[in-house]
Amino acid sequence: MTAIAREYARGFFMQLHVIHALILRETRTRFGKHSLGYVWAFMEPLTGVGIFLIMFLFTGRIPPSGTDAVGFLCTGFLPYGLFNGTMGKARSAVGSNLALLYYPQVHTLDLVTSRCILETATIAITFFGAMLLNTIATQHLPLDSALKTLAGLGFAALLGSGFGLVLNSLCLVVPTAEHFIGPLLRPMFWVSGLFFSVHELPSSTRDYFLLNPVLHIVELTRDGWFETYDHQYYSYAYIIYWILGLTFVGMVSEKMTRKYLMSA
Repeated sequence: MTAIAREYARGFFMQLHVIHALILRETRTRFGKHSLGYVWAFMEPLTGVGIFLIMFLFTGRIPPSGTDAVGFLCTGFLPYGLFNGTMGKARSAVGSNLALLYYPQVHTLDLVTSRCILETATIAITFFGAMLLNTIATQHLPLDSALKTLAGLGFAALLGSGFGLVLNSLCLVVPTAEHFIGPLLRPMFWVSGLFFSVHELPSSTRDYFLLNPVLHIVELTRDGWFETYDHQYYSYAYIIYWILGLTFVGMVSEKMTRKYLMSA
């Protein structure tokens, strides 16, 4: 191994140690010292599922054929929650940990990466835990493709991280933007397929809804989980283009913002 390769390897492993330390720090900060913090972290993403499950029961709403209400809602709310959670954690990564950047080993991307990894792990465990309990309750495992299901969750995390990285730079340069991001993004909750299937939409509006990449991710996750869910309206290419585009813009803006912070 050449000296340059050894230097790159040393730097790589050093950043892994930094990210690991940041994850441990974020875990203590977020969950606290008590077990109730961990319990709430896993229960919080399921609150939307519980609320809409009650609404389904009261209104007599029937999920699409081949799915059950709990599974249908979990495959909508939790991928969306993963996207929204990683986006939020990445967006506030620097603002919440600005003092850590005074350490030369810590970089902006380390803060974003550590927070997004923890958020992804939390919601992924919640997803599979909820699905396991639902499988025990229904005595039926409808899983069609574990790879598709994992791909849906992975894409949700990557899309949220990339979007959050872009917003992180925007909020650092224009602090007032923080007040507008929430209201502007709130409509995504209603158009991301959390409680409906794309197949149920009128053909005249379906294409407009499918401009939303999160809807593609939700459809992919459902197609992976339910063996009888045949409404494949999602596109791998569309999702990947969004992820690559946002990540590229986020990386460029992060580099520009770093120079801005150093000169401020």
